[in-house]
Amino acid sequence: MPRTQADTASPLRHSLFEDAYALVIGCSLIVLGLACLHRAGLVTGGVAGVALLLSYVVKLPAGLLFTLINIPFLAFACRTMGGAFALKTLIVSFSVTLFALVFPHLMTLGAINPFWAAFFGGTAIGMGILSLARHQAGVGGTGVITLWLYKTRGWNAGKSQLAIDAGILALSLLVIDVRHVLLSAVSAVAISGVVATFHRPGRYTGY
Repeated sequence: MPRTQADTASPLRHSLFEDAYALVIGCSLIVLGLACLHRAGLVTGGVAGVALLLSYVVKLPAGLLFTLINIPFLAFACRTMGGAFALKTLIVSFSVTLFALVFPHLMTLGAINPFWAAFFGGTAIGMGILSLARHQAGVGGTGVITLWLYKTRGWNAGKSQLAIDAGILALSLLVIDVRHVLLSAVSAVAISGVVATFHRPGRYTGY
């Protein structure tokens, strides 16, 4: 089938409104996913998983820990991914913290099946990360590393994240039982599955 003019046109740059809307959607989905996982006593991969894991140990809010853990990764993003990406990621990091503080006043989660919490929570976080990545932003943490590898070496972001998540889940055995670790693995696979499936070179031309 011949390519149309629209197919060969230059990719469209996102407007400021589109970037802002994607940030709100992405952060909201990430916080919703984290809330589902925390309600079920689970963790996940990436910086979100580390924040959840530490929240069970030090009894600090996961949102606050999320931002604190992100600081060195934000410095790395500024050096390797450019100031615009680092600024967007900084905004995302603090927005996730803010949304996490506001979330309990907007919605309260009741009983939730642990497997559904793992699958749906992980998928929600993955879709949130994807929304941000499409607009040249990330949640910081290990996501900065995987996006850098994707941009510089062409490594699949989802597969790279999955390898990192495996190490985080292995570490979580020191804090939670095997059953919860296995369920947490479902959430990590769901996150990476969303990114690996939909964040591919050539699949999306906006920037």
